[in-house]
Amino acid sequence: MNTTQNEKVRCLIIGSGPAGYTAAIYASRANLSPVLYEGIQPGGQLTTTTEVENFPGYPEGVTGTELMEDLRKQAARFGADIRVGIATETDLSAAPYKVTIDGEKVIETETLIISTGATAKYLGLPDEQKYAGMGVSACATCDGFFYRKKVVAVVGGGDTACEEALYLSSLAKQVYLIVRKPYLRASKVMQERVLNTPNITVLFEHNTIGLFGEDGVEGAHLVKRMGEPDEEKVDIAIDGFFLAIGHTPNSKIFKPWVETDEVGYIKTVPGTPKTRVPGVFAAGDVADPHYRQAITAAGSGCAAAIEAERYLSEIGK
Repeated sequence: MNTTQNEKVRCLIIGSGPAGYTAAIYASRANLSPVLYEGIQPGGQLTTTTEVENFPGYPEGVTGTELMEDLRKQAARFGADIRVGIATETDLSAAPYKVTIDGEKVIETETLIISTGATAKYLGLPDEQKYAGMGVSACATCDGFFYRKKVVAVVGGGDTACEEALYLSSLAKQVYLIVRKPYLRASKVMQERVLNTPNITVLFEHNTIGLFGEDGVEGAHLVKRMGEPDEEKVDIAIDGFFLAIGHTPNSKIFKPWVETDEVGYIKTVPGTPKTRVPGVFAAGDVADPHYRQAITAAGSGCAAAIEAERYLSEIGK
């Protein structure tokens, strides 16, 4: 196929987590002939988790990979054109909107559903990569189950970190909450819960500088009061290391056109997936700093496809 020739579609979906695949199911059934590009991580964040136990309809639980494969098959069954490729550039200045795939192919689309998700933030330590899937996790609700009666550490001082620590405290024997600052940023109620939970120990003014262990995480190297005259190196023995320092929404290539908050989450008209660009919708974690669950992402993907269908019928396309 000649790459200089732009392809024209009615509905383009970027991203392939629960939001993208659900949007593809609904858009296909509405005869929008959607094209979906799976992006950097086909299946999204869920493919990095093992067991999903809270998605309705799977009473015995299901692996993240299987759940995404099921959604993908369902979208394909109704005729969604699912492709491998990464969106690298966009021009949403006027319809039809232009999205460049892999730096070369340009798709022109009447409607665009952005479901590119978010990426968990890491501290940037080489050991985080070294022990990925061997004790390092960015999702307590995904992986906490594996640390029953074990010792774990959570990094962060906000609401998310406190929530993860509380969740883990119901499973693990001991939870360390590693906080850089001398205080918690979390809401008062969350702070109180954490400080009143007997098996959570808050390590204020501690920085993680490394992890150690033979076949997985066995401990963390910390520095207390880093840069101060009374700076002190501390090692703790742990079986699991959880990051709870936030997520980065994958919204960079859309930022010149759509509105985002200070973190980068795409802002939508409250209660809808509509962005400020007519015919451009955002679904799933790229537009959701609050819930970040597979089921809420799927729901917003459904809403985005329904809105895309309404928009196309309104403009007579």
